[in-house]
Amino acid sequence: MAPRRYDYLADPAAIYAKSFATARAETDLAGLPPELHGLALRLVHTAADPSLVRDLVWSPGAAPAGRQALAAGASILADVEMVAHGITRARLPAANPVLCTLRDPAVPALAAQLATTRSAAALELWRARLGGAVVAIGNAPTALFRLLEMLDEGAPAPACVIGMPVGFVGAAESKEALIESGLPAIVLRGRKGGSAMAAAAVNALASDVE
Repeated sequence: MAPRRYDYLADPAAIYAKSFATARAETDLAGLPPELHGLALRLVHTAADPSLVRDLVWSPGAAPAGRQALAAGASILADVEMVAHGITRARLPAANPVLCTLRDPAVPALAAQLATTRSAAALELWRARLGGAVVAIGNAPTALFRLLEMLDEGAPAPACVIGMPVGFVGAAESKEALIESGLPAIVLRGRKGGSAMAAAAVNALASDVE
């Protein structure tokens, strides 16, 4: 093997261990309850940003509710495929179904009928599985708004909502609406978020192992 031009760590296990060690060393977890420490560190590891814990908001009991639901086999409902693909199946405690309905052939017509985005319309196909599920929204603020509307209309409530849509339009506002709803929720306040963050939160609820 030719000598490396640059001096860098190349062993995957060593990189992983050092990354989490750095996240732990640089993240102030003092303001978080112990049941959120692992989740917060996984978010920090994903974003390489220890400061984001300042924007982490949670409702009492949301993390334990999410963990219990997953342990009992609850479905995981994701707004986009990137969230679904970011969930590590080996971490899931009960071979939990992971569902994203965005590509369902019925969605374009639903979006036109509801005069909304496909991400929001796709949630109409969640109704049969929504009760007791773990919902992970990491991309579309319209999906989070539509979820709240559906619940107001009488749809069955999920066990836990991870609200981390990202963007300049509607992201911060949809998260504030989720916080105010009183639902069991874990939220990254403001414009930041994304599919990787939402998936990381699910992975943290699924298993305590780093």
